[in-house]
Amino acid sequence: MQATPTTTTTPEELLDAVARGDRMALQALYGRFGPKLWSIALRVLKDPREAEDVLQETFVDVWRTATRYDPNRAAVERWLTTMVRTRAIDRLRKRSVREHAVEGLTHEPFARVVTPEQELEHARDASRLRDALATLPEEQRRALELAYFEGLSQTEIAERTDTPLGTVKTRMRLALQKLSTTIDAR
Repeated sequence: MQATPTTTTTPEELLDAVARGDRMALQALYGRFGPKLWSIALRVLKDPREAEDVLQETFVDVWRTATRYDPNRAAVERWLTTMVRTRAIDRLRKRSVREHAVEGLTHEPFARVVTPEQELEHARDASRLRDALATLPEEQRRALELAYFEGLSQTEIAERTDTPLGTVKTRMRLALQKLSTTIDAR
């Protein structure tokens, strides 16, 4: 049976209860920190609906990752603040990329005509890239695929693969170096 969180329950106790599957503790954590976290997301995104989405994503991740919280690294409030700020910045970057892509499309007056030679060269490039990707270790290839084909940030890749962020960054850097060397050698 789960105990009802009170106003005297510490954030650490709440997060510990969330890690044990206590939904009431998650609600209490949301009640305690939700307004502040929403305002942080709003400050970054300047859009109340997007700020709400980021807040919801953050608390879904809190529910999923509460067992990995390390009190020696940060206090609960700091951990939550970092999570919501990172997600808001990632969303802002994605929005900027999307807007830039759409803007670029509206300024291009004519569709480009691709010649058969260009199509052949593109097919050769794609083949070289596939062959080079196949030479990478699984972890490095997976990190690149998540970043480039699914559009995930390194933080999102770390969360999805349950891997430390530094490890994801190293895998991606090594993979890009190997790809560059492999493709240049062909």
